[in-house]
Amino acid sequence: MDKLTSHLALAQTFLFSPGHRPEFFNKALASSSKAIIIDLEDAVPPEQKSQAREHIQNFWQSCSIANRQRVLIRINPIDSDFSNDDFTFLNLLEGPINVVVPKVESLGQLTQFARQVPLLNNIIPIIESARGIDSVKEIATHPLVLRLALGNIDTQADLGIRCDENETELLPVKFAINLASRLAGIAPPIDGVTTDIHDAELLAKNTQLAKRLGFGAKLCIHPKQVEVVMTCFTPTEKEIEYAKRVVEADSISQGAAVQLDGKMIDRPVVLLAKRTLQLANLI
Repeated sequence: MDKLTSHLALAQTFLFSPGHRPEFFNKALASSSKAIIIDLEDAVPPEQKSQAREHIQNFWQSCSIANRQRVLIRINPIDSDFSNDDFTFLNLLEGPINVVVPKVESLGQLTQFARQVPLLNNIIPIIESARGIDSVKEIATHPLVLRLALGNIDTQADLGIRCDENETELLPVKFAINLASRLAGIAPPIDGVTTDIHDAELLAKNTQLAKRLGFGAKLCIHPKQVEVVMTCFTPTEKEIEYAKRVVEADSISQGAAVQLDGKMIDRPVVLLAKRTLQLANLI
């Protein structure tokens, strides 16, 4: 399967589940979220990380192959006090394994990680620091990177900025992450969290903005956020009809540039149209 059309490449929601709370794992899988992230990092107190790894290993052994395709494991930052234990733990799991790596700041970190964990399938690096932003184009080029994610809360802390509810101050960062994704030819990036789990209107506003900025998914911290995010990212009837016309025009022109409604249709436009139809389960 083409990585751009794989399940995780098309997923619109990534729901976190804390690694030390195994009673939530199957509940997360039972949600409508296209992907779940079992967390070993921020959600797990240091003294419970070892037990969390055991919980995840037990869950992984009982997990079907189909469900494993929806599961990612967020490890602790590479070079942290917990990273060696995380690497050992991952090597105990039956592959392939999809991993979220927080606080990535260089391509070299991912190269080191991939060398130490041979059964890695996909990596989603979280960009959440000045150094990560500065290196994002190189980070995106690692062959195992499926898509990038934004750690919006840590980015604000690292840059020393305070955002309004629309995170206007992070617009340049989001543009840089989307640009890096496009240059590397990987799937659209994943937007950071909306921390207010009760404000559906704010969540929808944040998600619609992310969509306009070229993001294709959002991190969710509560199951109630999933449906709102999926609704925002699901193509509208107008978008679907236009995408069909683009693909049809491209087919007739046999790949050559062609005009549609007075606009030039070239390969990037066609690829976007095909992704729209994939998200609508039409191709």
